[in-house]
Amino acid sequence: MSRRNPKSTWSLKQISRSYSLQFAVSESKESQSKELVLNLDHSNFSDTVSKHNLVVVEFYAPWSGPCKKLAPEYEKAASILSSEDPPVILAKVDASNKRNKGLATEFEIKGFPTIKILRNGGKNVQVYKGPRDADGIVAYLKKQSGPASTEIKSVEDASRLIDGKFSGEKFQNFTALAEKLRSDYEFGHTLDDKLPPCGESTMSGPTVRLFKPFHKNSADFQDFNVDALENFVEEASVPTVTLFTKDPSTHPYVIKFFNNPNAKAMLFLNFSSDLVDAFESKYHDVAEQHKGQGISFLMGDLEASQNAFQEGNVRPYKRSEPIPKVNNEPVKVVVADSLEDTVFNSGKNGFYCK
Repeated sequence: MSRRNPKSTWSLKQISRSYSLQFAVSESKESQSKELVLNLDHSNFSDTVSKHNLVVVEFYAPWSGPCKKLAPEYEKAASILSSEDPPVILAKVDASNKRNKGLATEFEIKGFPTIKILRNGGKNVQVYKGPRDADGIVAYLKKQSGPASTEIKSVEDASRLIDGKFSGEKFQNFTALAEKLRSDYEFGHTLDDKLPPCGESTMSGPTVRLFKPFHKNSADFQDFNVDALENFVEEASVPTVTLFTKDPSTHPYVIKFFNNPNAKAMLFLNFSSDLVDAFESKYHDVAEQHKGQGISFLMGDLEASQNAFQEGNVRPYKRSEPIPKVNNEPVKVVVADSLEDTVFNSGKNGFYCK
């Protein structure tokens, strides 16, 4: 019977400890990987956000298909951005959890996933409007984490959207505007008024120039009040008549059209018709006449609208109260949706007072 070397003998207990140690190390590494995206909830959200100048937060629901698709891309982006100097913080909140209902309400979460960019300890909140793949997220957030306005030093740099010659308070106000609207527009500034495009339009003093892909291509503004600047940018960046076609480049303007609180005038035509040019010219003239009067104009292709208007699938909007649930008093309440049946088709005589 051979004698075993005690040094080469491992007990079951030692083996168990070894595997436990390896498992613990593995689990620790996995935990560190997962923590690249911070898990926030109602108990730690405010405290965490207040400590950082920039935090990107995904509001998600575990059961959502789009959220499941985004998850690995978001994790990968967090891994890459964690090595930036300073690192870009990515976090997530389960907005479907009842305990986080207050956060979902505060940040107006209406669908999943919704990503928000929180700046200055959460004082400035913007909607993330970038790509949903890891590389796209990284590129977009690197740009968002840099200066709000980039100095233009050459003709090549002058492809930016807004620029001018600044000093003192005017430059501070411009920077404040850039910080507020940076998720929607690109900002740049220059001390050389010969660098911006559209050089035939000379600048007399500090000027904000907005570049746009429609109608004269640029617009200038010289009032550096922050509110006035914001109103100028928002109004000048929307065409007089918004076009709705299958071309994806028109869709951001369509979204702006419907988000605008103005009254809406919409004309839908078959864009393959020979009459389109004539209609567009007249419609544009009408829109110009009503500019600044609280009416927004849209001209859409019937094909792009998927025949919603042509086949009557979209009901007209009527500014009226809903039909009352109880209406059994001697004096009846009539609203827009009940006017036809209650008054005109009832077969009864009556007195109607608006």
